[in-house]
Amino acid sequence: MNQPLGLNINTIVTALNALREQKPLVVNITNYVVMNNTANVLLAIGASPIMAHSREEMAEMMSFAGALVINIGTLDSQWTPRMVFAVEQANINNKVVVLDPVGCGASALRTETSRQIAQAANKLIIRGNASEIIALAGEKGQNKGVDALDSSDTAIGAARYLVNTYQCSVVISGAIDFVITAEGQVQLQNGHAMMPYVTGMGCSLSALTGAFAAVGEETGLAATAIFGVVGEIAAEQSKGPGSLQLNLLDALYQLDEDTLIQRLKLS
Repeated sequence: MNQPLGLNINTIVTALNALREQKPLVVNITNYVVMNNTANVLLAIGASPIMAHSREEMAEMMSFAGALVINIGTLDSQWTPRMVFAVEQANINNKVVVLDPVGCGASALRTETSRQIAQAANKLIIRGNASEIIALAGEKGQNKGVDALDSSDTAIGAARYLVNTYQCSVVISGAIDFVITAEGQVQLQNGHAMMPYVTGMGCSLSALTGAFAAVGEETGLAATAIFGVVGEIAAEQSKGPGSLQLNLLDALYQLDEDTLIQRLKLS
């Protein structure tokens, strides 16, 4: 079966080479828990991270940054206006916004804020687990805090609704990852069952998604494919979640084109 244009291995390889050559700056408004993790993931792949939370510098930042990543994990009343303002600045500069709607559906605040940000962004990629995607679309998902209790395939319909509503791409993370765009969908079956035992894995994927969007890969496919492959490699070398986190950074740093092509499970 032919893969939709842009949703294929060539897209992924080309994006990886472009990222390492261009080293894009990625602005992250992210949660306190994962700032160090996501910064290190971006550095390991070859991007340049900045954790910018001040409204006073956001217009300047978005004038030269490659993309904006918004993660609502530690949301409060001060952060929300900053996030919305950052999206406005991204729009002015024609930059992609990656939204990670952490815990969407767990509280009204998280759900409403996620929808507000999604509605505000002109160029949008949404990256979440199945329960978050389902809740963002207005359906009833099953979650426990920020953890998904729904399998990723159950969120495909919700993801398609979001694609149509916000003219965006959607990445559903889970045991099987799905990338849904207006032109089609793919599923990716890399990764490892140990990965959910390390905090911030999804947040790191969202940051990577921003890095690839900054070099023109605006579907979320390259980040999702590469993160699954390096997670698989890292798990083979790890005794548990602690070493997995370290080995994943090494695997990202060392990933080459041949390894990516040999390991990728895309359909």
